[in-house]
Amino acid sequence: MPAGATIVIRNARVLTMDPDRPRASAVALRDGRIAALDGSAEALVTSETRVIDAGGATVLPGFIESHMHLFMGGAELAHLPLHGVRGADALRAAVQDYAARHPHLPLIVGQGADYALLGRPTTRADLDAVLPDRPLVLIAADHHTGWANTAALRAAGIVHGRALGPGNEIVMGDDGLATGELREFEAKAPVLALSGEDRVLAGIATGEDPDPAPTPAQFAADVETMARGLAHCARHGITSIVNMDGNPYTLRVLAELRAQGRLTARVRVPFHYRNHRRPEALEIASRMSADHADDWLACGMVKLFMDGVIDSGTAVMKSDYPGRPGWRGEPLFDAETFAAIATEADRRGLQIAVHAIGDGAVARVIDGYASARAANGPRDARHRIEHIELIDRADIARVAELGIVASIQPPHVPGTAEFPLQPTLDMIGRDRWADAYLCRTLAEAGLALAFASDWPVADVNPLRGIEAALTRPVYDGAADERLDLHAVLAAYTRGGAFAEHTEDRKGMLRPGYLADLVVLDGDIEATAPDAIGAMGVRATISGGRVVHENPGSGCARASEGVN
Repeated sequence: MPAGATIVIRNARVLTMDPDRPRASAVALRDGRIAALDGSAEALVTSETRVIDAGGATVLPGFIESHMHLFMGGAELAHLPLHGVRGADALRAAVQDYAARHPHLPLIVGQGADYALLGRPTTRADLDAVLPDRPLVLIAADHHTGWANTAALRAAGIVHGRALGPGNEIVMGDDGLATGELREFEAKAPVLALSGEDRVLAGIATGEDPDPAPTPAQFAADVETMARGLAHCARHGITSIVNMDGNPYTLRVLAELRAQGRLTARVRVPFHYRNHRRPEALEIASRMSADHADDWLACGMVKLFMDGVIDSGTAVMKSDYPGRPGWRGEPLFDAETFAAIATEADRRGLQIAVHAIGDGAVARVIDGYASARAANGPRDARHRIEHIELIDRADIARVAELGIVASIQPPHVPGTAEFPLQPTLDMIGRDRWADAYLCRTLAEAGLALAFASDWPVADVNPLRGIEAALTRPVYDGAADERLDLHAVLAAYTRGGAFAEHTEDRKGMLRPGYLADLVVLDGDIEATAPDAIGAMGVRATISGGRVVHENPGSGCARASEGVN
């Protein structure tokens, strides 16, 4: 007789995301794997089995967050949230209340500030009026722009500006002093370093390990920051993460959590290749990949930025920005340099993921991937483009032909719950709305889609992302880019696994697959699209272990009255 199951979930509406067997009513877990479905699962209940009665709620494969920033998100959970704050009075009240409650912080950091927070460009003088005597910085929701007060600029030593690399800018005023606006990561870094969180930010700011090396106390604090981020993800049903910034230190912190038995999700950490590097630095990615190559911690990737974002005018376009003749954004890599990097990374067997938002940036990435294939020969690389917020229609077929994965973030679409329509749509221009934030068009062209939040840029909650994908607006002159529910769920599960080359063991509920599941608090198929974001997660199971559970979730031992 086969051994019993560790966990059985019954009375469930199981959406397996397996095209060969799309539905089930029960799932059995054993030894960290899916043991059985339906009646075969029920047969594995013993007196030692933990039974979860789903009460007719949906059970899905654990959500795969294909693009997020875990370390940074964990830190930002302690910052001042500014989503939805509008106007000088509301900003002043929020900042002064937070500052009074945190008198010892060296830097007040507000997260999620709108570009139109004050109805015009925010300046250091505006922020001086809010908080004159302590360093203050507001970070845009997209994380590509910051606004600092004079105290922060002086403390960071950049009130008179500083030479920066391509694509980064400390905006200067006519008086020769910084206005307070800081565009892109290199510009923001001196101010954010005041927070003492530079170790957390190193993975995205430089891709290098912290220097100086952290003390034991600092390392322990960083472990807790990462644990806070993981716990937040577990509450939302996330069992796999692609952490889209990284360095060896990030993996060291995660490995410590694993050793402590506190790693609640499978995490992939790419090496972040910034534009000050040379191709030989890819050896760091190869070492990271050799040192971490299992289903809990892995690398196998390199991440790059090709451009910035539309709202600040740092996304790279093929045509001029409306009202800015001659300005198309500045790419972070020229075509020849990027092609050389892509070719070397591909030669090493590394997957490549590139942030490319403007259609000019997207085209340059496609060109680089094509160069890598021409040099190294074709392989199932599944290189990725992150975001693709604007694309030249002529480039879509090239993306499909090269087998590039489209990594899309439904909550980024202007007009969803996370981001307002403006100033983004005006920055794109009405004549290009039909080419912006494509989703259904890309799917119909045969592209593999992987959905995510880009947390902490947007809410990490996949249910809110699903709602955004189903209810996003249709822009004037544009096609309806919404997908149906099952296609959206697939992009958060099976699509994420495909993007990682792990579709043979996760992203579906199939016997033998990894026991990563989420139990919702209702039937997602019977829930109105605009109400899905308000649904909750009753239980998150990662590797066969319950890592998050809401009270009253219906769990019991078989010996406690479950028949």
